[in-house]
Amino acid sequence: RRGTVSSRPSASAPTPATSPAGAPVGGLEPNQVTTASLLTALIAAGCAATGTRPGFVAAGVLLIASFVLDCTDGQLARYSLQYSTLGAWLDATFDRAKEYAYYAGLALGAANADGDDVWALALGAMVLQTCRHVVDFSFNEANHDATGNSSPTAALSDRLNSVGWTVWVRRMIVLPIGERWAMIAVLTALTTPRITFYVLLIGCALAACYTTAGRVLRSLTRKARRTDRAAQALADLADSGPLAELGAKVAPRKPSRFLAPCLALCGAVMMVTAADTFAFGSWQLVLLAAFYATCADRAVAAPLKGALDWLVPPLFRAAEYGTVLVLAARSEVNGALPAAFGLVAAVAYHHYDTVYRIRGGTGAPPHWLVRAIGGHEGRILVVTAAAALLHDRNQGFTIALTALAVVIAVTVLIESIRFWVSSGAPAVHDETGEPA
Repeated sequence: RRGTVSSRPSASAPTPATSPAGAPVGGLEPNQVTTASLLTALIAAGCAATGTRPGFVAAGVLLIASFVLDCTDGQLARYSLQYSTLGAWLDATFDRAKEYAYYAGLALGAANADGDDVWALALGAMVLQTCRHVVDFSFNEANHDATGNSSPTAALSDRLNSVGWTVWVRRMIVLPIGERWAMIAVLTALTTPRITFYVLLIGCALAACYTTAGRVLRSLTRKARRTDRAAQALADLADSGPLAELGAKVAPRKPSRFLAPCLALCGAVMMVTAADTFAFGSWQLVLLAAFYATCADRAVAAPLKGALDWLVPPLFRAAEYGTVLVLAARSEVNGALPAAFGLVAAVAYHHYDTVYRIRGGTGAPPHWLVRAIGGHEGRILVVTAAAALLHDRNQGFTIALTALAVVIAVTVLIESIRFWVSSGAPAVHDETGEPA
């Protein structure tokens, strides 16, 4: 995969005699192959959207072809020594675009086939997969340069790695992109979109439980001192907006071992449960969203250096995405779930882009961008307020979600493209398939 290497070639990398450094191979450049992979996946999504059995079969075949091209671009970049920041960013970003576009295609296909509405399942799959990634990102950043970074759990993992077959089993359990796409492709061709999403959600949930449990055990059993850099990375991944920042500045608190993740967990459970319990459009939910902002600012009011503080960003993601999903599902407003799908996709892009920048060594997106799109607590407040204000107006909630998605997508994309086109930082791929 092209995103797993630096944008600069290694000094020891061989230069094939038939391909001078920097020359295209067979007339193809890596970025062209990356773009072809994206286009192939989008065509696959279009085939799935037809809702016919031939369309589903073609979609499965094309999804596999897209993954083959996705692997080929990295090999081509190494062979021709055509590494680039833009190429690595495209490779990492297009993977998310392909997968989520395919989910949307399956949802449209289900509706066209027999009127089955699986948009909630499609959005649930996107939410679960994104939260899984944030767990990986946060854990890795928290322990990137920690001292005393050892634990009995890590030692057990190393011993398991010495037995060859366990490595492959554990890598398959985490359901990385190759195995995941193969499973989705086969299920699309042979079953229905609903069954595909059910199996995907179950597989991703098991993988999330496995990886998260392993990381929690490692964190609790190791004695590691986390650096200021790690704490800042977690704060950036938390994506706190003006409300949380103001509260943290007005009333800072002393560091506490488990307070931050406990507050984030309580806030996430409170918001998602309330969204599912209160009547749609209730102003009580808006008040709870304001209280959630208070929990969020208390969670980040001290440096995130605790053993489990890396759980704060994924819990914030679960709170925001889960609230949007539940509200859209309960609204019973035509088009609300597809609009919510677009909103979560736009916000998720911003969160992935933050990861790529941190891993590239350039730091998080500028503060003005985070403030402009509200932060996670601000967006939750806006969505709950929109539900309360527009719940009795035909299509009002759908229009509000769509408008918010467009504003966030345009704002984030313009700044992101400007940054990556002009930046010299390497982008690092977000899925390694490594066991917990």
